Amino acid sequence: MINSMTGYGEAEGEVGGISYVAEIKAVNNRYLRTIIKLPDLVAFLEEDIERLLRQNLSRGTVNYVLRLKGASASALFDIDETALQMVMQRLDRLRTSVGADGTIDIGSLLNLPGIIRPTLPDEEAAGQIKAVVLNITRGAIDKLKQMRAAEGSSLEADLNSHCRAISEDLERIRARSAAVLHEYAARLKKRVAGLLAEAKLKLDEETLAREVAILADRSDISEEIARLDSHLEQFAQSCQSNEQAGRRLDFISQEMLREANTVASKASDTEIIRCVVDMKCRIDRIKEQVQNIE
Repeated sequence: MINSMTGYGEAEGEVGGISYVAEIKAVNNRYLRTIIKLPDLVAFLEEDIERLLRQNLSRGTVNYVLRLKGASASALFDIDETALQMVMQRLDRLRTSVGADGTIDIGSLLNLPGIIRPTLPDEEAAGQIKAVVLNITRGAIDKLKQMRAAEGSSLEADLNSHCRAISEDLERIRARSAAVLHEYAARLKKRVAGLLAEAKLKLDEETLAREVAILADRSDISEEIARLDSHLEQFAQSCQSNEQAGRRLDFISQEMLREANTVASKASDTEIIRCVVDMKCRIDRIKEQVQNIE
């Protein structure tokens, strides 16, 4: 079964009176790219979350956001009062030495580096937070994968419908290619006979047969049809495999388009060319769709 690369998952848990909400959004990407945004309180978990995402997902741009709900200000940050007092004392001495008037704005001092710093949990609290955050992360990943699988089923149904239509076009091309040579031989014989009748000459059957043989060799598309049949079979097998099939399906669809172009360049029949145009339109649609597959 194939999976889509797009999806969404969310899970929530609580520890120490604070609710943690993990939210994951995934979109298309040729490779796996993770973007993780964490509050300072749980920044120490970035490596663990990154590892968990890479263990479960193989392709796509994955945006992971952890939000806090119900957290008090004291749980999020702390003020280094000692540092703040030292800054105020030095500013007060400087003001006295230069004889400047005015007051010291504490609000502005809070913007200085190191005055306000994030509150870091102790070892016991960090262990509890880690257990909850990783657990809800797994829950969000599971929901993301469920959504990817559901969308993947829709993609698979669409791809199979295009493959069936391409197979039907191939059958029409195969049947038509057998009749093209007979029609060409009859047209060529009739035309040459007409021209020779005017000159009162006799038609050389051996020369006619040689010309028909040259056309048959130049316009033979049996190998291309056989390879397209093989590509369609491989495509169906890849859709049913348990491996991430996105890159493989992309390669197969490119090969299908290449064979279709070869058939179009060899064919000298309007009906065959019309079928090839329909096939190429469907293959282009397949190429667009496989860009969404993990």
